Parts: sequence; C-alpha cells; structure tokens
Amino acid sequence: MLPITTGIIPFGLVMGTVCSEAQLTLLQSIGMNLFIFAGASQLASVDLMGGQTETIVVVATGLIINLRFMLYSAALSPVVRNSSFLTKLASAYCLTDQNYAVMSAHQGVLSNNRDIIRFYFGASVCMIVAWHMSVIAGYTFGNFAPISWSLEYAVPLSFVALVIPSLKGKKFIYVAVFSSLFSIVLNGLPYNLGLIFTALLGIALGAFLTRDKVLK
Repeated sequence: MLPITTGIIPFGLVMGTVCSEAQLTLLQSIGMNLFIFAGASQLASVDLMGGQTETIVVVATGLIINLRFMLYSAALSPVVRNSSFLTKLASAYCLTDQNYAVMSAHQGVLSNNRDIIRFYFGASVCMIVAWHMSVIAGYTFGNFAPISWSLEYAVPLSFVALVIPSLKGKKFIYVAVFSSLFSIVLNGLPYNLGLIFTALLGIALGAFLTRDKVLK
C-alpha cells in the first residue's frame, strides 16, 4: 500500500484545503470524511456547495460519481458471501478504488476468502489512516504549498498507479486503452455520466474478450 498511500496524501491535502476555503468547520470536514469517505465525490460536493447549488443536485452528483462502487461491490460479493453481516457492512464502508485494486491484484496468491478479507481490511486501514490524516493536515495548514507544486495532479496520478500493475496481458491493455479513449470522448456528458458509460462499455469489452474463458 505504500506506493498508493503516498499518492493519496497529496489528494487528501487538496481535499482539506478545499474544505477550509469553503469555510467548512474542521468538525464538518471530518464528518464528511467519516460519512462519505469517497474523495472524488467529496471534492465535487464541496465545489457545488460553494456555488450555492441545490442540495438535491449535490447529493445526486455524489451518488452518480460513486456508482462505480456498485461494480466493485459486485466483484467483492463472492469473497464476503459467507461472512457475518458486520463483516459485509465494514467491507462496504471501507471500499475504495485503492484497496479494492490492491486486493484484486493479490487475490490469486491468497489461499482462501478469509485471508483475502484480512488482506482487504489491512489495506483499508492504511487507506483510512492516510486519508483522514492528510485531510486534517490540509485543512489545518491550508494553502501551505505553492501553486507550482500542482498537488491537484495527485488525484489522477493515484488512479494511474492503480491501473498500471493490473495490465497483465494484451486483453487488459485493450480494455484500458478502449476505456481511456471513451472517457475522453464522453467527458462532456452532464452529471459525470461519462464515467458510468465508460465503465459499462469497458466491462462489455472485457466480457467479450474473455467470453471463451467464461463459456468453458
């Protein structure tokens, strides 16, 4: 998790700074972290609230951005199917792009679902600590970093760091390139729907490329 969390720290610093600039209190910022715990939707929500956007639009935008977690949840469900309700609840709460990607990348070397769940929660603890501490630091120190550092680029770079290790074959690369192109083409769609459509198209291509394996 170390290479990923080092990319998350600047993301959290930006989030904390944005909360401070939007005149949220530290308690409100921590509350958002605890109840939402989803960086991209938090950034979008604070930006919309700063523009006096209607509450329903803010909530809807956050939900649309987070629709990708439905895909992660579907992939995670076989692992936690026989676990307790509390384990499932904690797994759902802790779900992020980063800890899911790390778990997925190491799933093949873990012997059973119990070990996978333990690994997942270990990765989740790293994410939670790094995210909360960096947001608090960003809020406390405000715009401590010069603009020339361009910390906002930590957000897309942290996701690039997740994708590259998972490209283990030609089919993975095809899906990655296809999804990248469509994410650019559909970027202008309202309500961040381009993200959802790109994800669905990428899944469809992945299913098509692996159809022989599925049928077997």
